[in-house]
Amino acid sequence: MPAIGKTRWAIPEGYIPSESISQHRALLSHETACILNAGERDAKIRLSVFFADREPVHYRVSVPARRTLHLRFNDLKDPEPVPLDTDYASVFESDVPIVVQHTRLDSRRAEIALLSTVAYGED
Repeated sequence: MPAIGKTRWAIPEGYIPSESISQHRALLSHETACILNAGERDAKIRLSVFFADREPVHYRVSVPARRTLHLRFNDLKDPEPVPLDTDYASVFESDVPIVVQHTRLDSRRAEIALLSTVAYGED
């Protein structure tokens, strides 16, 4: 299958609530970037997280060829965790075309909210 997608993606909206109705991983409030690499080469991705009041933080992620990765922003630790209760935005820069979808689970209340949208992509 030929590669599909773009090499740069932006998610201008990000926020991880610190509250959840449960500490069970499935019900923990989180943000996820669902990354598809349908191509024949592994994707090496630079993820930059931007904030309103400080410099961005950069992470390195890879997605093997013909695979998907559901990357929880809550799981990013190196060089530092993404702060909770803080507005942020993110940019993904990949060396091969990928597709990025953004999902948030907000479980601060018993009426759980799930939001999902495809990120903005360009080459």
